[in-house]
Amino acid sequence: MQPITFTNNAAQELSGILATQSYDRLFILCDTNTERHCLPQIPSTQCSTITIPAGDTHKNLDSLAHVWQTLVEGKATRHTLLINLGGGMVTDLGGFAAGTFKRGIPFINIPTTLLAMVDASVGGKTGINFFGLKNEIGIFRNAEHVIIDTNFLQTLDSNNILSGYAEMLKHTLLSTTEEWAELLNYDILEPDLNQLSRILCKNVKVKERIVLEDPTEHGLRKALNLGHTTGHALESFAMQQGKPVLHGYAVAWGIICELYLSAVKLSFPTDKLRQTVSYIRHHYGTPSLECKHYDRLLALMAHDKKNIGDTINFSLLADIGDLRLNQTATRNEICEALDFLREGL
Repeated sequence: MQPITFTNNAAQELSGILATQSYDRLFILCDTNTERHCLPQIPSTQCSTITIPAGDTHKNLDSLAHVWQTLVEGKATRHTLLINLGGGMVTDLGGFAAGTFKRGIPFINIPTTLLAMVDASVGGKTGINFFGLKNEIGIFRNAEHVIIDTNFLQTLDSNNILSGYAEMLKHTLLSTTEEWAELLNYDILEPDLNQLSRILCKNVKVKERIVLEDPTEHGLRKALNLGHTTGHALESFAMQQGKPVLHGYAVAWGIICELYLSAVKLSFPTDKLRQTVSYIRHHYGTPSLECKHYDRLLALMAHDKKNIGDTINFSLLADIGDLRLNQTATRNEICEALDFLREGL
């Protein structure tokens, strides 16, 4: 597992790390948003900047090729460092670019969104979207270091804060009732960054514990996919419709579906289901879905990486912290879960 540092001064932390290493060249990867809002906070005079278009629709082969080409033109070697400064799109793509360039060069992640801080930059998953499917191509590759500075969250709007908070909610459902209740009661729409940093540190440790036990997702790490079998399908569907949604919103909606399946199949407590669903509906709304879309969503779920053969696999819960992996559901059960997402009880 890569070292993770929580700090109030990412620039100073990065300078300290670089002072202990002997990289021959430094590159910093940004998207057009982080280049404007975040790069000025990083001492980049000794770094060559690589910029890619912002947005998950650009987490693709074209952006990946641009990063590789810039590294080649900049005479990068296996002793070159790539610094990924951005949200999950940047850390996913940058980690994949670094992990495959010359069979692997070191990289550091400096996540600038809540989603990247709690999820994308931590745990060694890297990759790109391909053929209309989320994260279809990728590798496991740990960063040399992850530097988390919640001051970057001041650059975000409330929708992007909420996007990351959905992954935090998922982590608490995998952990304890106390952490889950704390998250539901925290005012994420008017966040106190010092308090959020404390909650975030505790939240990241949930993922760290799971990843340390199962780094390449053969068992326990599948728990982190709670909400994602359905969520990735909803996200891919929205992208194909030309109406992309933020990853965390899709995950939040996926959590509703998969907690419904958990209640039906594993007796997940109804009161906790209602509280969680009420919170998600209040903060994330409801996706624009019709019954005629279900076949396409089921086809997208069939591409999920957890599946074995033609069976759609889910990570479900019998209770908060009571994980049940490799669960299956019938077509009718999945459609009922989608009905529940659209219409509630």
